[in-house]
Amino acid sequence: METLADVMEALEAKGSADRVKLFAKHGAPSDNMFGVKVADLKVIAKKIKGRQDLAGALYGTGNGDAMYLAGLVARGAEMSREELDAWAKSSTWQTVSEYPIAWLATEHAEAREIALGWIDSDDEAVASSGWCTYTGHVAVTPDAELDLGEIKALLARIEDSIDAAPNRVKYTMNGFVISVGCYVTPLVDVAKATAERLGKVSVDMNGTACKVPLAGAYIEKVEKAGRLGKKRKTIRC
Repeated sequence: METLADVMEALEAKGSADRVKLFAKHGAPSDNMFGVKVADLKVIAKKIKGRQDLAGALYGTGNGDAMYLAGLVARGAEMSREELDAWAKSSTWQTVSEYPIAWLATEHAEAREIALGWIDSDDEAVASSGWCTYTGHVAVTPDAELDLGEIKALLARIEDSIDAAPNRVKYTMNGFVISVGCYVTPLVDVAKATAERLGKVSVDMNGTACKVPLAGAYIEKVEKAGRLGKKRKTIRC
């Protein structure tokens, strides 16, 4: 696969109308996607790995499958902040905003600064990308290199503002609390206390089977497994 047309043809061949309907329930642009399984996207991604130019062209199509694929192909460390900002602002569905965009931003040398800027956005998708990016940042960064005071302040901010936050921002805020509790050893107790006070976070999942994790229970499960504080090499999945 050498060209954008080649890749788009391969995506269309792997598409499914039923999956388009399924993905639409998760906010996908049903009028501009083929409905390709992530497993199939990963196969295609291996064939064009490292093609930053092609990743940019794929993202620019606005096609939901192509945008997710672009995140699999691109390397965040090689993207400029301006490029990452443009991708975050033009995301057409929550799965791209909260996964590929966050993966790429977390790989960037200025991941923390990018996350903080996005978190303050009035755009729900961009703010969600910001919380997911900081969530990834604490998961891969040694505790000694984290700004613990800032993270505590963000936990307090979540506690104060989550009820009034937009739907997906609520979801990603909850994920941030979980990540701090699981990966930042000096703040485990703070995250647990925050999770306890938050309790069950109510998010509209649009009739899907997806659930909002109960932060306290999730942290406790990781603790019982003896995995608290074990950093990840990457947040890509």
